[in-house]
Amino acid sequence: LEPLDDPAKVATLAPHADFGKLKPVFEALKIVRGALDPRTALIGFCGAPWTVATYMVAGHGTPDQAPARMMAYRHPEAFSEIIDVLVDSSIEYLLAQLSAGADALQIFDTWAGVLPPAEFARWSTEPTRRIVEGVRAKVPDAKIIGFPRGAGALLPGYVEATGVNAVSIDWTAEPAFIRERVQSRVAVQGNLDPLVLITGGDALDRAVDDVLANFAQGRLIFNLGHGIQPETPIAHVEQMIKRVRG
Repeated sequence: LEPLDDPAKVATLAPHADFGKLKPVFEALKIVRGALDPRTALIGFCGAPWTVATYMVAGHGTPDQAPARMMAYRHPEAFSEIIDVLVDSSIEYLLAQLSAGADALQIFDTWAGVLPPAEFARWSTEPTRRIVEGVRAKVPDAKIIGFPRGAGALLPGYVEATGVNAVSIDWTAEPAFIRERVQSRVAVQGNLDPLVLITGGDALDRAVDDVLANFAQGRLIFNLGHGIQPETPIAHVEQMIKRVRG
């Protein structure tokens, strides 16, 4: 992936994504939806504009996404152009997933936590708000989950500004704060540490119980605090599911 790291390169960015290349994604959604029990929800997703932009600017992942952060400081107008294209494409992509059978949608902002508050509002919260608004302009009752990983104390403002129905929390979230300031307003999803799922055994049981003790009295979608790791034993996933279902 060639880095999109200066304004001259941004000017060459296609204004619309080629959704013909994504037909296999939509076909897969249709197949999965058809095979699932009607009572089982199928969640579609997209990367949030900020997170996708970090990979576009650097051309690859970096530990702290410094290339995108520097570009956003140095060339905010050009960076806004990247975000605008991603917002429009994300709306179209998510609407196509709903049409293909998704019951709910999730917007993953994996790198939201590297942003200071003002930049978080500009590059994470506001683009997500626009996506939610754009999707609901066509599907008013669309259920949307936001995930600004690492947002911490900024989560209540994010929830209020974006209008999401639920918010994902990572495994570092402070339970009392989330219960009082977030779960009292929207459902929460999370927040088991993916590494404890790899560990298994008693440590996994304790961690599952801890998530349930902290959040199961409110609206909770039990999940990991981020993505599952490839080396995770299937037996540990089965152990987790059994423990959650009790």
